[in-house]
Amino acid sequence: MRYMLFLLLLFLIGCEENMPVSEHAIHYEQARAIKAFTLQDQHGNEVTNLDLHNQWTLIFLGYTSCPDICPMTLSKLTEIHSSLKQEHNVKVWFVSVDPYRDTQEKRKAYVEYFNSDFLAISAEHSQLFPFVRNIGLVYAINESKGKEYYVDHSASVALINPQGNLSGIFKAKFALNEVPLIDSAQLIKDFNVIVH
Repeated sequence: MRYMLFLLLLFLIGCEENMPVSEHAIHYEQARAIKAFTLQDQHGNEVTNLDLHNQWTLIFLGYTSCPDICPMTLSKLTEIHSSLKQEHNVKVWFVSVDPYRDTQEKRKAYVEYFNSDFLAISAEHSQLFPFVRNIGLVYAINESKGKEYYVDHSASVALINPQGNLSGIFKAKFALNEVPLIDSAQLIKDFNVIVH
């Protein structure tokens, strides 16, 4: 009987080590390489693949005129960052996919409202679009010629590992008549599964 209990305990420990992420996350067991890119942060500094190294990076797309998903997600990422940084070197990148309206100064003011440690990155669409696609996210801008327009973008968050490769994506939860948002507690749980 003791032998059976010992085997069961070993089995349970083994299962715990290989615990899968939730249905709200994608974990790439073989992390995906990110092609070379050059973007710019809110301080005017060039940002490249090298800036992803030696830390875990959470990347969220958005734009400063976004009415709901962006400010709500950045609030959640502020909370998530505060929790995760106690044990991990974690950075957050807010990637503006509206480079025409989101100037360097506008991005700086916007992101500092949430957390001055976050990077607010952007570039011309010719550099931006391939980078966004490479990290498994998407965006689209309607053809409106006016100053007021919406930008469709992923509500998910990409996770880059300390080697600068894509390790996972945390998906937003979709519910009828609700803004699609990440779940902070679930993201933290899935992050810890991926990291460990």
